[in-house]
Amino acid sequence: MSKAICSTGLRWLWLVLVVIAIDFGSKMWVINNMMLHETQPLMPFLNLFYAHNYGAAFSFLADKGGWQRWFFAGIAIAIVVALLVMMYRNAASNKLTNIAYALIIGGALGNLFDRSYHGFVVDFIDFYVGDWHFATFNIADCAICIGAALVVLEGFLSPNGKPAKDKG
Repeated sequence: MSKAICSTGLRWLWLVLVVIAIDFGSKMWVINNMMLHETQPLMPFLNLFYAHNYGAAFSFLADKGGWQRWFFAGIAIAIVVALLVMMYRNAASNKLTNIAYALIIGGALGNLFDRSYHGFVVDFIDFYVGDWHFATFNIADCAICIGAALVVLEGFLSPNGKPAKDKG
């Protein structure tokens, strides 16, 4: 690995590959072992439920005729490029931010692959309470949400990892 990559946030790109591998493997397992719309109970609040999502989060724009596939692909590519540039500009020691960016990139690329190859995103995690079901999601979505939460958390911390003081 070059010295430039080792000293920048790009050192954390291995985490992108881990997210992509876990996401891809889990989706392939679901595709190969479940029928579309099949449910397999796991716990009293969690099912595997095989679904195709043609839109974005919460099936946003899923019924718009197909143009949204390329729109969301373009957004994913733009986000990935922007975060890669930000990782390159970050020091490798800025762990929390680089991990957050790597999780978001890995999740975005996982769903981008689905959208490009299948024309939809494979979702299969069904969290519910009683009769109320949260929108079905996947490992890539989890990585994106965790990454985004880490970005927000990092906003409350100063660079040395201690809570930021009010400057007012």
